[in-house]
Amino acid sequence: MITQKQIEDTISFLYKNSVIELPNDVKNALKKAYLNETNETARLNLKAVLDNIDAAHTNGIPMCQDTGLPIVFVKLGNVKVENLYHGIKNGVEKATIEVPLRPNVVDPLTRENTGTNTGKGVPLVDIEIIEGNYIELTIFPKGFGSENNNAMKMALPGEGIEGIKNFVVDTVLAAGGKPCPPTRIGVGIGGSSDYALKLAKKALLREINSKNPDNRLDELEQELLELVNSTGIGPMGLGGNTTALDVKVELVDTHTAGLPIGICIQCWAARHASAIIKDE
Repeated sequence: MITQKQIEDTISFLYKNSVIELPNDVKNALKKAYLNETNETARLNLKAVLDNIDAAHTNGIPMCQDTGLPIVFVKLGNVKVENLYHGIKNGVEKATIEVPLRPNVVDPLTRENTGTNTGKGVPLVDIEIIEGNYIELTIFPKGFGSENNNAMKMALPGEGIEGIKNFVVDTVLAAGGKPCPPTRIGVGIGGSSDYALKLAKKALLREINSKNPDNRLDELEQELLELVNSTGIGPMGLGGNTTALDVKVELVDTHTAGLPIGICIQCWAARHASAIIKDE
């Protein structure tokens, strides 16, 4: 039996770790962008980002004042778990106090802040059933400077791959510097309207240097990255070669009459952290 306390302590640890320490693939991509950048203003902005990351690590404090909306991805194997949701909820509340995290969760109509980073339906929890005798927890704190620039389109089948490319570039151009580039961009294709956006968010959990096992999508990812970076938006929207660190694409089948496209934009602080708990 995996206990509620194990879930709570793991979520609290992951939340703290994710807002203070970026994954190595993201840090390395930012360093590479700085070394390869030719625009002096862009280099100054990337240097500020890298200095900020170092300061967060050195001082043990969040790298951004927006510590995100708590989103948790759960891979649930053949295990017994005690009060999974309450463990997740309590872990978020514990991290909010101990890190501390900025309270971000409000009623969407009254704007009243819960003060705990939990509330009606929050944290948002996605559960995927898997094989194995373990549970994997991933915390994905999503800041809304980037989330506010997400987009979804129910394209017509005839728009095809060119329509997907155009929609991604148009979305990036409309976002400009608002999502604090250099960004990571997730693209979800297929399914339904809501599932395409979920796919786009899940795409951002892949490592930057990972190759898409679908050769069609791997080629599309590379082409989209070139198109996005050719916009010249650059770090913080002030010009440069690096508008995005990478583009990741996920695809599922869909209805014969549709071509759902979801786009999830993530800021340079591409935060997430995972842990596995085994049922011993």
